[in-house]
Amino acid sequence: MEGTNQTGMIHFHFRPFSKLPEVQMLIFVAFLVMYLVSIGGNGSISLIIWSNHSLHTPMYFFLASLAALEICYSSTIAPLTLASVLSAERALISLPGCGAQMFFFIFLGSADCILLAVMAYDRFVAICHPLRYTLMMSWRLCVQLALGSLALGFILATQLTVLIFRLPFCRSQEISLFYCDVLPVMRLACADTWVHEATLLVVSVTVLTIPFLLIALSYVFIMAAILKIRSAEGRRKAFSTCSSHLTVVLLQYGCGSLIYLCPSSRYSPERGQVVSVVYTFITPVLNPLIYSMRNRELTDALKRTMMRFLLS
Repeated sequence: MEGTNQTGMIHFHFRPFSKLPEVQMLIFVAFLVMYLVSIGGNGSISLIIWSNHSLHTPMYFFLASLAALEICYSSTIAPLTLASVLSAERALISLPGCGAQMFFFIFLGSADCILLAVMAYDRFVAICHPLRYTLMMSWRLCVQLALGSLALGFILATQLTVLIFRLPFCRSQEISLFYCDVLPVMRLACADTWVHEATLLVVSVTVLTIPFLLIALSYVFIMAAILKIRSAEGRRKAFSTCSSHLTVVLLQYGCGSLIYLCPSSRYSPERGQVVSVVYTFITPVLNPLIYSMRNRELTDALKRTMMRFLLS
């Protein structure tokens, strides 16, 4: 069986959302709009932060990095999904193509989750140690933390993708999702996958559980520090700064946990389809909205940028 993947004839196709062309077209339009909005929203955040010197702080550096990751992450899934939904016949993806998509999905998704934990640490230092903030969050450390998120995501993605695509796939089959995710692809293998499932659990704990616990611990200290602030305006500003990040964390980690921290025996393709739509299309749209609506500095910078653009 080990030779089955060497033929170059293995192809997968994605399960359609509906057999009705009209429904498929509506889904295509909805996905296209969400993809373009996510690219525009996250791109605008990155551009605003880059072009406004007042936002050149560690917090906004990490926010711009997160927005850039969201753009790359969305672009890993959306174009192929849109082509597949629009195709009148089954759109095929080769074994190497599926492997490449899975690699970048794990790589960027993992880096995204780890970067959210880094952002929580930044908020912890800013609120709990404000006098030492500049010293503790130097630009050198910020760059190292951002690159470290990418490096850890790259290592985890490489190990998991190589391990899964060493499995034998005996024939072209249907992936029960709209992209090459780990569990649906693993279910198409013609071999026992308990080692691969165990590896996926280790990766999921590394990317989801450990960072989330660190985020939760950070917010315990953050909330304790906020409650000690005597000024109502100071408490409001601190809560506003943290609430947007906490909302994104709950959305991101909640969706990831529903898919990757549940036992594989309880995996439901239908539930996976719904959660994956939220995770890959809706969340990248909501993130820039959440951050911009809850952040006065970012909103003011957006207004100044628009005024400069209109008056130029």
